Parts: sequence; structure tokens; C-alpha cells
Amino acid sequence: MRKRKNSFLRSLLQKIKKVFIILFIVQLLYIVVLKWINPPITLTQLVSFVEGNGLKRDYISLQDIAPNARLAVIASEDQLFPDHNGFDVKSIEKVITEGAKKAGRIRGASTISQQVAKNVFLWQGRSWIRKGIEAYFTFMIEQVWGKKRILEVYLNVAEMGKGIFGIEQAAQEYFNKPAKKLSRKEAAMIAACLPNPKKYIVNPPSRYINQRYPWILHQMHNLEGDADIRELTIVD
Repeated sequence: MRKRKNSFLRSLLQKIKKVFIILFIVQLLYIVVLKWINPPITLTQLVSFVEGNGLKRDYISLQDIAPNARLAVIASEDQLFPDHNGFDVKSIEKVITEGAKKAGRIRGASTISQQVAKNVFLWQGRSWIRKGIEAYFTFMIEQVWGKKRILEVYLNVAEMGKGIFGIEQAAQEYFNKPAKKLSRKEAAMIAACLPNPKKYIVNPPSRYINQRYPWILHQMHNLEGDADIRELTIVD
């Protein structure tokens, strides 16, 4: 009886191991494919559609995105983006020092790379489990995609309004123009909504947008001379 039980457990473990190996290979292939092909849909986009918020998007290449828009999101979301390996270590250390979990909430220190990992491969939320898986995908896309592809995907999949995904759709919705023609002010206004795009209205601008976008413009001015940032923001 014991031998039969042990044999069953060994067989079960082998099957589980095979499943994990297959899942690992599949997700690895998916990461590699997305280096050149845009995500067909993300969980965030699907949830937006199911909840009745709509799903408006129009994926475009990085070459069709104005340098102003590229610079604005870096200035707003991740000024160390060209320099780090996917993780802002100093911000993470600060979160840990101050207490990562307060009143049931987990504070964030997300880079653009981490946001892409979350938006493309995972779900929204602040659980430690999701954060752990996010770290894996962040590491992988940094290794496989590179900075320009990460920035390109970010600007295409990030939610920039209720049911509005990507800079092209945001530019058309708010300013009736393609992303390639966004002015500095317009790009900064769109970037200003990123902390909570469902709440902060870009146009007509909410009070938060009016308060934040001038700061983003100032940061854009400070950063635009940096050689590493210029490599990511100049027109290819």
C-alpha cells in the first residue's frame, strides 16, 4: 500500500514538474515574441472592457511617438529609466525603511519597466505575490527587450484615461491629433494623469492635472540635455 502511495506521489510530482517546465517555456517564448509584436490584449484592457469602461487603443511604433511624449513619461514616472536595470533600488530601500505596508496598503516604487511587466503580463493590485512575479518579468524584459522596446510598449499599453490605452489614442481623444504631433504641454498633461488615469481628467484638465503638468514640464527641461535620455527620446 505504501509503495503504491509513493509511486502515485512520484508520478504526480513528475507531472507537476512537466507542467511547470511547459509553462516556463511558453511564457519565455511569449516574452521573446513581444520584442517585435505588440501584446494582443492585456488583463487590464480586458477588465476595462468587461467593466464597461471601454477599450480604445491604437498601437504605434516608437518612431511615431513625439520626443515630447517620450520625455514627458520619463520625467513624470521614472527619471532614472536609462540608468537602472529595471529596479530603482534607492526608492525600494526607502519604501522598506519607512515601512512597506501601512494600514493594509503596499507602497510602490515602480519603474517604467516594472509598470510594463505588470501591465503586459499580470493584473492590477498591490499584493506581495504579484510584486514577486512582477520582479521576474521586469528582469526578463530588461534582458530581452532593451530600453527602447520597453518604452515603446509602455507608451502603447499604459492606461491614459478611462478605457483609453496608449499615447496615440490619448492624443486623439484629448487633443484631436496624432501622438507624433503632441506639444510639450500636451505631452506633460497626458503624463500627469498616469498615477490614476481613471480619476485625473486630462482635457479639460482637472485641478490635479493643472497642478502637476507644470512640474513635469520643468523636469523635462532639466532632463532633455542628458545624453542617455536623449538616446531614448530623439526621433530615430
